[in-house]
Amino acid sequence: MSPNRAFHEAPLPLFTAAEPLHADDEAGLAAIPAGRLPSYLSDHRKRLRERFIQGGPEAMPDYELLELVLFRAIPRQDVKPLARLLITHFGDFNRVLSAPIQRLGKVQGVGPAVIQELKIVAAAAQRLARSRVMHRPVLTSWDALLDYCHTAMAHREIEQFRVLYLDRKNVLIADEEQARGTVDHVPVYPREIMRRALELSASALILVHNHPSGDPTPSQADISMTGRIAAAAEVMGITIHDHLIIGKSRELSFRAEGLL
Repeated sequence: MSPNRAFHEAPLPLFTAAEPLHADDEAGLAAIPAGRLPSYLSDHRKRLRERFIQGGPEAMPDYELLELVLFRAIPRQDVKPLARLLITHFGDFNRVLSAPIQRLGKVQGVGPAVIQELKIVAAAAQRLARSRVMHRPVLTSWDALLDYCHTAMAHREIEQFRVLYLDRKNVLIADEEQARGTVDHVPVYPREIMRRALELSASALILVHNHPSGDPTPSQADISMTGRIAAAAEVMGITIHDHLIIGKSRELSFRAEGLL
């Protein structure tokens, strides 16, 4: 995209009956004169919205789903080029939503309104997934827990270590980020995890961290760190149900692999 083809943003509702233009707006590919949206743009947006309502997200490729989000931030321009650019730059829809704000801001055509819309959608997805596991028995809703972990962590570009704290009935009472690290390392402190478990009167824990590489195979450091936490938990009478490593498309369970 050439430097002089800038997108100008203004947040609007996703579904609007009419999308008026303002004189200071510029199109990504060509200037749109004052008045209503050109028919080719309004018809395109209408078709995408109808296909989404009728067929759901499964009926749309990533870039079209992203277009629907961008409609809100850039209501008076053709956003298909920007949607395709974002998918090419980050890889897929989920990685666009999860991309750091600083990296998003470096993409030509992305400004505060686009970043805000992307992060609202990401936050909504996480909150919905989280609501399906919080204050519920985790061991009987394991699939929902895995969905939540993938939604929250699978597409992050740095490692994050989370601890899920459970009560005596294995109900999830807290989900907390214990540490953030780099692309291939995150510092973890067993003493801090145990201190927090005592504060919450937790009886069991589930450890979760992601591998930004996408491969959930544990490193020797992962195995050693898990052993230190398990030893500290045993002294305190706290159960470690599992340690999950979240990759891009699958997860690894230390319990299932015989590593815990």
